[in-house]
Amino acid sequence: MSANVTVAGLLRPCEKKFAALYDVAVVVGGSLLIALCAQLAIGWPIPVTGQTFAVLMIGALLGARRASVSVLVYIVEGASGLPVFAHGRGGFTVLLGPTGGYLFGFVVAGYIVGLLAERGWDRRIGTTILAMIFGNLVIYAFGLLWLGCMILLMKLPVGSGKVLVEGLYGFIPGDLLKIVLAAILLPSGWRLLGSTNLPAKE
Repeated sequence: MSANVTVAGLLRPCEKKFAALYDVAVVVGGSLLIALCAQLAIGWPIPVTGQTFAVLMIGALLGARRASVSVLVYIVEGASGLPVFAHGRGGFTVLLGPTGGYLFGFVVAGYIVGLLAERGWDRRIGTTILAMIFGNLVIYAFGLLWLGCMILLMKLPVGSGKVLVEGLYGFIPGDLLKIVLAAILLPSGWRLLGSTNLPAKE
């Protein structure tokens, strides 16, 4: 199998009209998966959710372009008022709240993990772990920067330590578990696909 193909690319139909329908289906399906995982939420105002795991897995499975579009579709769904964000929330105001940076970071993280998956990083445990770490770091960077800017604009008497407590430290144990799960599932999935001798296509 080619190293520059994702699972979604491998399963993509060859005929153009079916391929286009397939792309739409996996993009929308990815957005719905993120929405579903978002409801596995604990905490407030920045909850620990299953979103990160869904975004990074979608990146690995769909590839850079499909994954980033899928996350964008999810954000549009939420901004339009659908209850797809954590705790069943929806509306544009969520994007302007304390979790907005994480949501926008999902787009970039999905793209980066997808790009790495297209280069075969999701086929071995070690490189899968690295890809997931990079994706998480991107999400943290966007989320913490956004949170810090909000605190500055609102002139709240909160130091950088509080930002890290609220926006980083509580997420690390869960993210480590998600990375382990991804490191088990993705290479195992490729081994299963390899045993079927499916042709590589994109």
